[in-house]
Amino acid sequence: MKLTILGCHSATPRWDAHPTSQVLEIKGHLFLIDCGEGTQVQLRKCKVKFARIRHIFISHLHGDHFFGLVGLISTFRLLGREAELNVYGPKGIKEAITLQLKLGNSWTNYPLLFHELDSKEPELLFEDDKVSVASIPLKHRVYTNGFLFREKPGERKLDINAVKEANVNMSYYHKIKQGFDVVNEDGITIDNSKITLDPEPSKSYAFCSDTVYFPEIIPQITNITTLYHESTFLKEHQELAIKTKHSTALEAATIASEANVGTLILGHYSGRYGNYEHFRKEANEVFENVELAEDGKVFKL
Repeated sequence: MKLTILGCHSATPRWDAHPTSQVLEIKGHLFLIDCGEGTQVQLRKCKVKFARIRHIFISHLHGDHFFGLVGLISTFRLLGREAELNVYGPKGIKEAITLQLKLGNSWTNYPLLFHELDSKEPELLFEDDKVSVASIPLKHRVYTNGFLFREKPGERKLDINAVKEANVNMSYYHKIKQGFDVVNEDGITIDNSKITLDPEPSKSYAFCSDTVYFPEIIPQITNITTLYHESTFLKEHQELAIKTKHSTALEAATIASEANVGTLILGHYSGRYGNYEHFRKEANEVFENVELAEDGKVFKL
């Protein structure tokens, strides 16, 4: 699982501070999460292949999280895209995008599918045999969701020495990895647990976009591998966090601690701060394993 931060700053973009967008590579999928202004330029800088993006998840309809979407959709058209594109986002996103395409007479030449969300409860948004994606309802000034990405358990691993010792024919290897007991060359049933090893632990990633401190999400994200949680302010500006319905670094870390996550990544920094290490220091007061998002930074989860 690999996370590429395309942008991690709040409000207006600058040449050196791009609004929220990131790419998650998981089990062969390349998911785009939020699409602030300039996302497609960042995709090119980070050498992300446009054609591999089949699913885009938009947390909410504030400009710094989706103003880059119509441009990206239009660029896909100019590049001759044929594969369908699925966009998941709040109710209204279809109208916002299709109106711009209509007025510009630039309809896509590929299937553009919108999946509009309005539930205040977690929903399963996407699933195949390798991964699942669910919404994480958040609390912001407008309807907002985070997203929870989970790998499904992989196949069991062959303990090749145990397999040979058990005298099992190699034609059964695939069935063994699927977890089945098999009959060996002597007609004896061999218990699967005796000839296999556990697969690598499944990884999980939660993206928690703009939100006030919202402990209600803790049960859904408990024990996940990595949590990205907005930290627009430091605790010295707590009153601004409350007023704008954002979180402080300390609040994000409190969520991470109570949810027992593996790693916390902070982002969505307010432009008022010059040294982002202060966010790490504040978060470390209650949670140890803290990383800072940076434009262009890659995390191997």
